[in-house]
Amino acid sequence: MADKQIRLYYKNVLTDVIGSEHGITKEQLDGLSKQITPLIAKIKDEITGGSASLATGVSTRYGLLPTDKQIPQLVKRLVRKLKPKCENLVVLGIGGSALGNIALQTALNPYTWNFDYNTRRGPRLFIFDNVDPAQFGSFLDYIATRLDKTVFNVISKSSQTAETAAQLMIVQKLLKVKFGVAHLKDHIVATTDAKAGTLRKIAAKYELPTLEVPDGVGGRFSVLSAVGLFSAAMTGVNIDLLLAGAADMFERVTNPDFYKNPAAINAAIQYHYYTLGKKISVMMPYSYALKDLADWFRQLWAESLGKRYALDNKTEIFVGPTPIKALGVTDQHSQVQLYREGPNDKVFTLLEVQNHARKLKTGPAPKIAPELDYLARKDLGELFNAEKKATEYALCASNRPCLTVLFPKVDAYTVGQFIFLYEATTSFAGVLFGINTYDQPAVELGKQATFALMGKSGPYEGATYEKFAEEIKSRTKVDENFLV
Repeated sequence: MADKQIRLYYKNVLTDVIGSEHGITKEQLDGLSKQITPLIAKIKDEITGGSASLATGVSTRYGLLPTDKQIPQLVKRLVRKLKPKCENLVVLGIGGSALGNIALQTALNPYTWNFDYNTRRGPRLFIFDNVDPAQFGSFLDYIATRLDKTVFNVISKSSQTAETAAQLMIVQKLLKVKFGVAHLKDHIVATTDAKAGTLRKIAAKYELPTLEVPDGVGGRFSVLSAVGLFSAAMTGVNIDLLLAGAADMFERVTNPDFYKNPAAINAAIQYHYYTLGKKISVMMPYSYALKDLADWFRQLWAESLGKRYALDNKTEIFVGPTPIKALGVTDQHSQVQLYREGPNDKVFTLLEVQNHARKLKTGPAPKIAPELDYLARKDLGELFNAEKKATEYALCASNRPCLTVLFPKVDAYTVGQFIFLYEATTSFAGVLFGINTYDQPAVELGKQATFALMGKSGPYEGATYEKFAEEIKSRTKVDENFLV
């Protein structure tokens, strides 16, 4: 399967390419190898729930997802039941409950999916990861006359997330008015905790079909579970191939040989540059299909590695590389000026597709513009990849470290590999940074503040939500003296 594997290319971070001030020497890589190699077997054990996490003292289980047989079986069974009568699938979720779904749809289905009636192999897909009333309201206006053939997939571990809970309450009201309570089960699928939580309780009351968010798998690591697989399977994505690609990468990222382990090398390089002051990590796909994988990566990297405390939960370290997404070639014309001549504080990862899904040739140059002959009868994919190599060359000429992930082509197998590569890279990086990779405590305060402002009552932090709301309002009240 080697010809179907994505590859990490790291030559352009070496001193031979970008100079001694910003490049990595062979000796430095060997040193990183000695630091990481003893961790490989431990991380393999950690991500399959076999032992306590190196970072947290608890196990995580996302490493089991690529070879789990039950989850895809349950997903496919529900798809067979719902797909024949479903023309619109609406995913309600946020963060890890949405970004993976979006990334899979963009990568593995045509750009024209939602309005291509002739070739679409499943329902239109709409994913709402926000509560903007103008956006959601306009969609509800559109879908109001199509509710009979619409399924809503509500994704939340507990449904305590205010955004998803509010969306569900709006949709539930619409469906009750249209069809009656007894028919909610025909239009809502709940993806949630196996046993407990508000959404599980709602699902039980209304006999909603359910899928499970696996124990020990955080939202940003959950795309290869039912969280991401259901919408993918409903829209014709080969989820078996997706999981097979992830399983292929599992074998590679658990290889004890550092120089054959792409996740270990990737994490080592990112960590090395962070310690040298390059604290921004830019991912730049040269493929529209891969653009939302960069968005998925941003959450994975930011929530996992941006931490205030070391493992003891007492020592303040304030670490975390800042993930930035860019898109080739679009951002050559908006960002590369900064990337080349601005601060040399970034590590770049370019995504390159060697064989694009379409061949699209230019015509002859207009007779009045012979200066365009160099583009005549050329494949657009050739131009696309030339643009990538030109940017790579320009960044290296400015002594900017560059990695490339090479995709033989974009399909379910290579996308599955990419997802698992970056999940494992994140686990390695978390150990190197000495932090808890799998929690996100800083997100919690904003959630609780939202609850207070929306009128939740009861005790909170030794006081009450009502008192908390008063404090928030006093801090955020607009002071007329500072309005210009």
